[in-house]
Amino acid sequence: MAAGLDEIDHRLLGLLQDDDRLPVAELGKILGVAPSTLNDRIRRLVKLGVITGFHARVDPDKVGLDLLAFVFVGWSDPATEERFLAAVARSPQVLEAHHVTGGWNYLMKVRLRTTRDLESFLARVLKEVPGLQRTETQIVLSSPKDTCRIEVPLQ
Repeated sequence: MAAGLDEIDHRLLGLLQDDDRLPVAELGKILGVAPSTLNDRIRRLVKLGVITGFHARVDPDKVGLDLLAFVFVGWSDPATEERFLAAVARSPQVLEAHHVTGGWNYLMKVRLRTTRDLESFLARVLKEVPGLQRTETQIVLSSPKDTCRIEVPLQ
């Protein structure tokens, strides 16, 4: 089992990812475990860093953030990375940033209102990073699957 997790931990993680608002008493009934034991398990999973937080999932369309894009960024001077990461940390439009292999240094997932906002983000955030040489932007047309649920492997 991954990271010292047993079968109940795996099932608990799945249930919490599906609906983290389920009452502990209900989780206990589903898993056949006393609520106090489940509270201890949840605290342990948080302490171990397996659970990193509990969050509301917001529908971006309902709050006017209709544009989803993936932006590849590249540079050749290693000193650029620190400046780039600082700019990313300051930018709420950036949902994710991933260091990648291949011809690019990073891939970012960004969420904005319009293509005009995307253009502004590219000009005022990314192009202002000294040493950043190139970008390539892919605009998402639709997302038939969009999840943050992780299937924890049994080992």
